Amino acid sequence: MAILVTGGAGFIGSHTVVELQQAGEDVVILDNLSNADERVLGRLKAITGKDALFYKGDIRDRKILAEIFEKEKITSVIHFAGLKAVGESVEKPWEYYDNNITGTLTLIDEMRRHGVKNIIFSSSSTVYGDPDAVPVTEESPKKACTNPYGWTKSMLEQILSDVQKADPEWNVVLLRYFNPIGAHKSGTIGENPNGIPNNLMPYITQVAVGKLKELNVFGNDYDTPDGTGVRDYIHVVDLAKGHVCALKKLAPGSGLSVYNLGTGTGYSVLDIVKNFEEATGVKIPYVIKPRRADDIACNYASPARAEKELGWKAENGIREMCEDSWRWQKNNPNGYAD
Repeated sequence: MAILVTGGAGFIGSHTVVELQQAGEDVVILDNLSNADERVLGRLKAITGKDALFYKGDIRDRKILAEIFEKEKITSVIHFAGLKAVGESVEKPWEYYDNNITGTLTLIDEMRRHGVKNIIFSSSSTVYGDPDAVPVTEESPKKACTNPYGWTKSMLEQILSDVQKADPEWNVVLLRYFNPIGAHKSGTIGENPNGIPNNLMPYITQVAVGKLKELNVFGNDYDTPDGTGVRDYIHVVDLAKGHVCALKKLAPGSGLSVYNLGTGTGYSVLDIVKNFEEATGVKIPYVIKPRRADDIACNYASPARAEKELGWKAENGIREMCEDSWRWQKNNPNGYAD
């Protein structure tokens, strides 16, 4: 029996594979390597001592999906595969809808054709839009999303909810991630973005390692304590462990479940810069730039439901997140190319 992890060579996917294998699960990875590196597979084996079966392919490709479901004894799917850059989604909406929506519809169809009806979906806090109040709970209203990436997550939540409602044999867990940062404690796997990073922490670490000159801080006039945007940053290993806990929720008859995965604490951009400098001793020069379109002032989670129902709670604080991000970047200044 095995777990299929789509996008399993990526940032969150690779860390989740480690936690799954260390929990005794057999893992099959499907990844098209559009934002991942095959060399991560050797790093995963070095950490866990186990091989993960790897298929290079796209979730829109029925042939490879059918091959996996026919050859491997898949019981559940953890679905990470998808394009994820907010800004790029505004520039390339068709590509995002095609990859994320069409790909997931194809995956769901092949799952049901092969009688596999357990799925954990990587959703996002973007489905809350600009929240009326923080912290957001799973009952907080889903608002209008501010970009095509967010809409794909919101739409896929609806699709999976409707599929489960129509066929109660499906067991679906929607995990709404907040802002994953950090890296594995070994410093051997971490976030490895192509080109200029879209996310704050890899941008900071690339400034720290000398690849980028300075950090761009977009907006310092928000209604927050220091004027910069506030988010809920969560250690990627804590996030990965949340998926192992969620697997236990996929029992027959469990139906549809929704969980926030966050820490419950909001940090501003400048909080992160300050904590990174204190954790590493490396100074991060930054410049204030105009606000980005559709950025919101503040969003952080109430993770109480995940703690109560899954027995999951984030264990790493902001200091560990900064230290582990820096260890990964310092050891791997060019990512997996080293």
